[in-house]
Amino acid sequence: MVDVQGAVADGFEPVREAFARNLTERGDPGAAVAVHVDGRRVVDLWGGTRNDSADGARAPGAEPAHGAGDPWEAGTATVVRSATKGVAATVLHLLHQRGRLDLDAPVGTYWPEFKAHGKEGVLVRHLLSHRAGLPVLDTPLTPAEALDGVSGPAALAAQRPVWEPGTAHGYHAQTYSWLLGELVMRMTGRSIGRWFAEEIARPLGLDLWMGLPDGERHRVATLRDVTAPPPPAAAGLRVRAKNTVLDAYRDPDSLTRRAFGAIDPLPDENDSAYRAAELAASGGIATARSLSRFYAALIGHVEAEDELPAVRSLFTAATLMQARSQESHGPDRVLVVGTRFGLGYMLHSPSSPMLGTGSFGHPGRGGSLALADPESGTSFAYVTRGTQPSVTSDPRAQALLRAVKSCPRR
Repeated sequence: MVDVQGAVADGFEPVREAFARNLTERGDPGAAVAVHVDGRRVVDLWGGTRNDSADGARAPGAEPAHGAGDPWEAGTATVVRSATKGVAATVLHLLHQRGRLDLDAPVGTYWPEFKAHGKEGVLVRHLLSHRAGLPVLDTPLTPAEALDGVSGPAALAAQRPVWEPGTAHGYHAQTYSWLLGELVMRMTGRSIGRWFAEEIARPLGLDLWMGLPDGERHRVATLRDVTAPPPPAAAGLRVRAKNTVLDAYRDPDSLTRRAFGAIDPLPDENDSAYRAAELAASGGIATARSLSRFYAALIGHVEAEDELPAVRSLFTAATLMQARSQESHGPDRVLVVGTRFGLGYMLHSPSSPMLGTGSFGHPGRGGSLALADPESGTSFAYVTRGTQPSVTSDPRAQALLRAVKSCPRR
């Protein structure tokens, strides 16, 4: 029997049941889920383990037994991979809201070196909507170069677009880190992680970082790959779409493989240096309750909870409309399937279902998902340390979303 910790408000018991099934039936070794409705936290659950401390006792190649390791706790955080992209995009929206950034300006206005090699027409909005034509690097970065804060921006300044900017879209899986990070540094003199910490995370009381402080390292779960259960026969389109993405990833010459391989070899996400780096595309670290609180603050006021104060909405109505207005849709040159993007956020689509047609947020490759749905006043966050071979839609996150949709709005 898996011990699910935490609480749900009356009427949200189906979310607890779905979360328990994730742990017992869908291969989740340790995870957490949180939901806010109209700024009030109604789901805050966690369970499983945060590491595999019993690894040495098992046979080589065998997965750890469920329950082996230290228990996931209320304050356990984990790397959320590409769910970081929505967090990072918020920095640019707030800079725009404060009159510091023009989304329709060429990137070279703020970053002069970027204009080289046919990139004079790349606009800030192209970076956020994956239309810049820069998902790959001709020469991939080493892990050390990817983390140094200098090599990535320099490589992109020297890179030629692989399509005419603004004419198509394709997921900038890794390069998004250096595109947004350097833009924020040029504009503010602060790194994107520092700006986020000082202007968003601290005022909201969030355990959410782009660049993990040394003092928080003990709280972070260890990621590991887990085997996904066989998909249900009724999964249909979503299963075929996921397989299409994975097939493209196996082709070393595809844009898919080259985009995810802009760092080669991929860095160890459990390494302290990786977690301390401010990778806006993939390196965010969060608890589920903070990630849900963050998205709740984008769409409305958030009530006081635990020792945290009530906060007002971060976005004005105009900024919220701007953030989730469709900028890209249709066949994605990197993810292969059809995708929809606003300005920095993924939008609801058949390949990445959310709570409703107006939802916006971002999945993390392998499992995590965070989003907001303004129409229902709901925010949602699921984080996991068990990474499965999913890109835009994970079965565990989808099971939780279905449960949330089945609950009455209170």
